[in-house]
Amino acid sequence: MNTSENDGLVVLAVDDEEPALMELAYLLEQDQRVGTVLRASDAIAALRILTGGDRVDLGGFGGGTPPTGLPAPAKQSDVDVLFLDIRMPGLDGLELANVLSRYVIPPSVVFVTAHDDRAVEAFDVGAVDYLLKPLRPERLYASLSRILSSRGTTVPVEPAADEEGDDEVIPVELAGTTKLVQRSTVRWVEAQGDYARLHTTEGSHLVRIPLSVLEERWSDAGFVRIHRSYLVALPLITELRLAGSGYVVRLGSGGDVAELPVSRRHTRELKDRLVRSTKQAWGRR
Repeated sequence: MNTSENDGLVVLAVDDEEPALMELAYLLEQDQRVGTVLRASDAIAALRILTGGDRVDLGGFGGGTPPTGLPAPAKQSDVDVLFLDIRMPGLDGLELANVLSRYVIPPSVVFVTAHDDRAVEAFDVGAVDYLLKPLRPERLYASLSRILSSRGTTVPVEPAADEEGDDEVIPVELAGTTKLVQRSTVRWVEAQGDYARLHTTEGSHLVRIPLSVLEERWSDAGFVRIHRSYLVALPLITELRLAGSGYVVRLGSGGDVAELPVSRRHTRELKDRLVRSTKQAWGRR
């Protein structure tokens, strides 16, 4: 990966509509974590940028006659991330993502589209995120943060506040079906090795995302680490109490209540967060 504190991400923006491409490139250039923004007006031009213009038969991706004179899949591209429209003439965005899957180390792919009906297909081909037009700067910021977290890379940057109401969607695989789970439905998250189990209002879902990544990604959305194995939605905590040799938190009430342990190292921070959130709530009254 080409990211460093000095260089930043190498990003390729791909859209066949010039105004949309110009806007996307402009927004990317405003983020200090992005070092270089390349542009392509279609998937074929994007492939030539990715591989330096080498020629090869791609073997019929997309189900039609194999296009000729296209760049070959490579071991690794200099491009870190593609922000990619889905519906384009010729090779579309989903077909391009399939081509990129042949790379030994493929760049991350984020789809940017005006259509909300292709999300399942997008995540099936390994997309990191799915952004809807018109593109909001805070969603783009969150998407870049997700990419850096998933690659274990951090770049110093001032935090950006999420727009109120912005709700991340997490794709969950179950028996061959992809379900889209909204972050706002998640009550707490439980670590299970390299996976995390999302406990929602309707049940639980296992996702292949480390708890540490979700902790960083969801911090600004009100989630707080209370234990090496648990991340909880702070606004849903109804009680913090001493039980035996340590503290526990209670989420919900009645038959929907859940109790989770709080480790000693996280107790002070949790108390501080609860006090701050209460003061903020009273300050808004």
